[in-house]
Formats: sequence, structure tokens, C-alpha cells
Amino acid sequence: MSENRQQSLLSPPEWLIRGLRPQSAPIPRAAVARASLALATPMAVGFAVGEPVYGALVAMGALSGVIGDTADAYRMRVFNIAVPQCFGAIGVMLGTLVYGDGWTAVAVLTLIALISGMISTIGAVASVSGLLLLLNAVVGAGLPMPGPWWKSPLLLTIGGLFVLALALVGWPWRARAPERAAVAATYRTAAELLAAAGTPAYDVRRQAVTGSLNASYDLILARRAHYHGRSTSMVRLLAQLNVLVPLIEAAAAAHLHGRSSRRPEIAAAVRDLADVVASGRSGAVPDLVLPEPQGPADRAMNAALRHASAVVDHPEPEHSAEDPLGRPAALGVRARRAALTVLLSPASWRYGLRLALCIGLAQSLVSVVSVPRSYWVALTVTFVLKPDFGSVFSRAVLRALGTAAGLVTAALVLGVVPRGWWDVPVMVVLAALIPAFSAKGYAFQTAAITPVILLISDQLNHLGFHLVLPRLLDSLIGCGIALVAGYLLWPESWHTRIGDRLAEAVEESARYVECAFGGAAGDNPADHAARARMRRRLYRDLSVVRTEFQRALTEPPPTGRRAAAWWPLVVAAERIVDATTAARVRVTHGATPPAPDEVGAVTRELRELAQGLRSSATLERVAARIKGDDNGVLAPLRQEVTAAREIASPQR
Repeated sequence: MSENRQQSLLSPPEWLIRGLRPQSAPIPRAAVARASLALATPMAVGFAVGEPVYGALVAMGALSGVIGDTADAYRMRVFNIAVPQCFGAIGVMLGTLVYGDGWTAVAVLTLIALISGMISTIGAVASVSGLLLLLNAVVGAGLPMPGPWWKSPLLLTIGGLFVLALALVGWPWRARAPERAAVAATYRTAAELLAAAGTPAYDVRRQAVTGSLNASYDLILARRAHYHGRSTSMVRLLAQLNVLVPLIEAAAAAHLHGRSSRRPEIAAAVRDLADVVASGRSGAVPDLVLPEPQGPADRAMNAALRHASAVVDHPEPEHSAEDPLGRPAALGVRARRAALTVLLSPASWRYGLRLALCIGLAQSLVSVVSVPRSYWVALTVTFVLKPDFGSVFSRAVLRALGTAAGLVTAALVLGVVPRGWWDVPVMVVLAALIPAFSAKGYAFQTAAITPVILLISDQLNHLGFHLVLPRLLDSLIGCGIALVAGYLLWPESWHTRIGDRLAEAVEESARYVECAFGGAAGDNPADHAARARMRRRLYRDLSVVRTEFQRALTEPPPTGRRAAAWWPLVVAAERIVDATTAARVRVTHGATPPAPDEVGAVTRELRELAQGLRSSATLERVAARIKGDDNGVLAPLRQEVTAAREIASPQR
């Protein structure tokens, strides 16, 4: 027993192992090729024209574009790459203007850090934009740039635009291919969900469907206001995606109550629809041969599947068909909402102030203490403390480990490979590792980016092998600042960050039950669309909560231990939504509606659960007794709510 205890003490903690475990993800071959070409070409051109510094700056801008090159749809690549490049150009310009100005640089970078942290709460593109704004400002303030002041922003922008041009090469020939592939992939995940109905694998498959459906809608609806009424292909893809909503709703009923809807013919029919969607051909759907329905759940599945087959097979969907999940607001409306969110949200100010504090401390430290080429300290703080990138603690540890691994590679390159044209083939190899390793995890991404940054910066300061050890020291200093000033000293507790979000999702579940079975609930298209929008919003919120919990699991105790104790409640909340959807589907297809008193009892228990989550930092067991018909449609829902109320406290 003592040997086992000694081995457990010597073995790394579970949260660290979880962070270092490479994620299972395919290598993006096209992105790998673009990264190699985008980073190596500017350096080759720079050597050819006798201006290696200019080539290095263009490559630095290309590196920013490679990091942001994550979208599948061509039109989204424009926003993911071009918009952050504009902010990056502004950042390097501001940094260049305060280069060598001591405390003025500290004040300017602290203000930029505040803005960067605040705008990160808007969305994915804004987050990358804020990141490049701060990163390039730090680089401009820490490295000597060629004059005049406009030259560095121009060169960095050229590098980003080069990546964008490479990313858009296939647009004329494959304009709608990414969207079509995304919709087809959602159909395939739906088929896997139906195949898992009635089995323990259903919950995992439903999570996959939620993620795929969200990704497909985000891809198609992101710029749909521009295409609505103009692009028949986009309208058709949206129609094909919309008809999956009732099919997924019917899957919840099939999981709990289905008979013939659990047969393999159902999942096989959806796979056939996926193949037709992927091919883009109409009139190619095989004839449906479905088993005879044996109850409301089976009737719902048959109706949803026949409707989906008709829409996928039809060459021209109704042009005026309403989107049951709602269209995005106009760009001006979304911009005003984003501005209000940034200015009025406590979370926005909290993230911004925390990032500003750490950047201010980092810049103040390197202004007082002699640290050569100290811009790397602030760079480390920026990457570690970016609030929407995950757990601060685990990122600090993983970045330190990733940087150490990357510095080993950099030491080999800078110590063995002669400077000059040999840098070009080396960059081809190192650049290819960035998108390949980024899909594996944060530590792997850091290990891939570190030698690339050092190879580029060596063209600006010509320190060669002597860059390696100072960079390791700077990284450790930056990680220490982020851990102390950005993690340990902030009063934002685990309960505030995650518990309140879970409470909001539970309270939204109560509203969903009322929407499904309340006095105004009906079967007309408007009521069905309202329920579909609420259900999708609720699943999206629960998906965010699940992601937050998974991040918390990578933190050390007590946060990781609390997250593990609360995890069953996240699963219970998702099952409550499934049970509500299944009950509503059964009522729509002939089952007896529940009594108002039964609906009220369920919603009351859910609201009490939400209130308990807000008022307590630990879970408390509540013996819930919800009255109702044991044979009624709400019987499974009452069981799920009772199970959620009876989850024991971690202190028990």
C-alpha cells in the first residue's frame, strides 16, 4: 500500500495529465500547406531582395493570419483573417510609437490590454482581434522596427493578406462546398443519434448533434442576411438544415418511448439523406421504406423523416419559407448590442481589468529590472490570461511546458542551421507544425509556435542561439505574473463563473417546460417555432456550461474537485430538456396532454433548484416529491427533475 501511495505522489496530477493528453483531431492538410507557403515565401523574398527584416515582418503578419485561419466557409475566412489583421496593424503602430519611451509604453500597453480584454467578450472574431491588437502592440514596443511609423503596419498587413489570398484560392470552384459538407455532417451525426436511441450511448451522441447543429447554423446564418433572397443554394441548405430540428426532437421521444423508431432502417434512411446533401443533387433520395409506427413517438419519427426526405429531394425549396430558429439581426443592431455588452457587462470589465493589471505589472517589471528583449514577458501574459481561452492555471503550466519544448527545437535550429537561405526550408517545416499541432491542444500549439516566433525575431535582433535561455526565463516570469495577479488574487470564484451559468440554464429549462405545456402552448407553426428557438438556445447554453466545466476540470483542487462533483448535475439538466422535448412530441402526435397542476409542480421544482444553485457554493440534497400521473407523458420528466434535486453535496 505504501508503494502505491508513493507512486501516486510521484505521478503527475490528473488535471495536468488531462491537459497534456493530445486531442483526437484530423490534421488539416490544406491549412498545413497554406502555413508553410505563407511563412516561408516572405522570408525567401526578403533574402532575394536583400531586405530580410522586411521579409521577417511580412512573415510575422502571416503568422497572425495562420493562427486565425480556422474557418471552413470561405466567406467566414475573410472575417476571421482580415478583421483581426486590421486590429493587429493598429497595435503594432501604437507599439512602435512608444518604443523605448519607458513608462509611457507601460501606460499605453496597459490601456490597450484593457480594451483587448473587454472586446474579447463579444465573439470569436473580436477575441482574435483583441489578441492581435495587444500582441502586436507588445511586439512593436519591444522590438526595433524599420521606420517610418507606417512601414511595420503595412508589412504585417501584407503578410496577413497573403494568408487570406491563399485561403480563398478555391472559392470560385468550391464556393458552397464547406457549408454543404457541414450540413451533411450534421445529418450523419443525427443518424448516429438515432442508431443510439434506447442505449447508454445516446447522451454522448446527442452532445455531438448539438455541437454539429450549432456549427452548421453558425456557418450558414452568420452572413445570411446578405444572401437571403439571392442565393438559391444557401436557401436550400438552410431548408435542409431546418428539417433536422423536428427529426432531432423526435429522436428524444424515440430514445425514451420508441419501438419501431429504434429500428436500424431509420438511421439508414438519414444516412442516405446525408449522402444526397453532400452530393448537392436533387431527386436522388431513395424511396423510404419505414416500419409501421406503434405509438406517438414512432408516428413523430415517421412524419419528421418523411418531411426531411421531401425537402432534401426537392430542387427548389420554398423561397419564402420562414426560418424556425430565427434569422440574425442586422449588422448595425448587432454592433450596438456588442458595444453595450462591452461597456455595461461586469464580466467584460472584469476580464479587461485583470488583463490590464497583469500587462501593466509585466511592463513595469521589465522597465525596472534589466531583462534583455523583455517583450516576451508580456507576450506570455497575453496568451496565458486571455479570458476566453480556458483555465488560467492550466494554461500557465501548459504554456511553460510547451515553451520549454519549443525552445529545445529553437536551440537546435539556431545553434546548428546557418542563418540566411537555410532559414527558408526550416520555416517550411516549422510552419507546417502550427496547424497540425494546434488541433492537438494548447501545449502542443505553444511548442509549435515558439520556434517560429524565435526564428522570425532573430531576423530583427540577430541574437541567434543567445535568444533561447532569455526566452525561457521571460516565459516563466510571465506565467508567474499571470498565476499570481491574474488568477490567485482575483475574487471571482468558481461558483460565480460556472454555478450561476448552470442556474440560468436550469431556470431556462423551467421556462421551456412552460412554453411546451403552458396555457399558450399549441401546435400551430408559430408555437412550434418558438419552442424550437428556445430549445436550441437552451442546448447552446448547456453546451457552454459543459465547456466551462471541462475547463474547470483541468484546474487543481479545490476548483477541479468541485467541478467533478457538480458534473452529474450538468448531465441531469441536459436530460431534463430531452425529457421535455420527448413529452411535447408525444402530445403533438396523439398522447394525452399533462394537467396544468403537474406542469406547475415541475417548473416550481426547477426554479427552486436554480435558486439553490445561486445561493450555495456546494450541492445540497433535496428529497423532491412531484405529484403526477405515473403513466402520463411527464412521468420521465418528473423522474429526471427528482434525480437532479437528489444529487448529493460534495460534503456528504
